[in-house]
Amino acid sequence: MSEGSTDQVVAFVRDLIVRGRLRPGDRLPGERELAVQIGVSRPSVRAGLHALAAMGVVRSRHGSGTYIPDGPPALGSEPLSFLAALHGFTRDEMYEARRILEVEAAALAAERATHEHLATLAEEVAGMFANRDNPQLFLLHDINFHRGVADAAKNPIVGTLVGMVSALYYERRRATAERASDSDLRDAAEAHRRIYQAIRARDAAGARRAMNEHLLQASRYQAAELDKLEHIERLAPRRRRSRSARPSQDT
Repeated sequence: MSEGSTDQVVAFVRDLIVRGRLRPGDRLPGERELAVQIGVSRPSVRAGLHALAAMGVVRSRHGSGTYIPDGPPALGSEPLSFLAALHGFTRDEMYEARRILEVEAAALAAERATHEHLATLAEEVAGMFANRDNPQLFLLHDINFHRGVADAAKNPIVGTLVGMVSALYYERRRATAERASDSDLRDAAEAHRRIYQAIRARDAAGARRAMNEHLLQASRYQAAELDKLEHIERLAPRRRRSRSARPSQDT
């Protein structure tokens, strides 16, 4: 299997999309049929489809086939994760990028959100309040809320970029989420409710302001969580040394 064969598969599917032969929700031909149409092996077809899935162009459904997804494209966070590993993205840079994207997305959502978008956001806010005792589940509702705001902005480019950044944020945030205090989670849930209420009220300026304040607050809270985690990690070797230095007692 050559790289050129994989590129042929990607180019073939791209051409079908450009010519309008494939639309969101459409099912692609099976691997065997694609292999015959393109003139490549089935392993090459599979590799090409994997590449397209990583781009967010197709989505595989177990037992059903491969489809062009409905809604905005969803790029994986892998390319951004590699860049973060190479260049060491800081927490401040992450939140700065989020403010650039999400503050205006919130304003657009206030102007464009449908009843379905509002219902989704309301469910995620309710999920945050219901899971203040479970930081990991709280985090999932948090991430889904921000993706929901981006979807409600009805700009597929913004939706895709927010999806990528939020996936990378989730990878990092879940390591410190357990250190969040109950008061921090309560404040975060309230902040998301304010964003939702501004969007529901069609208050673009209010949504913009609420999102900006929330992201600034979230950055401060995560910094405090990281400080707690680093403090615990510094103490751990001392505790181990202290236990090992204790004289054993015969029973």
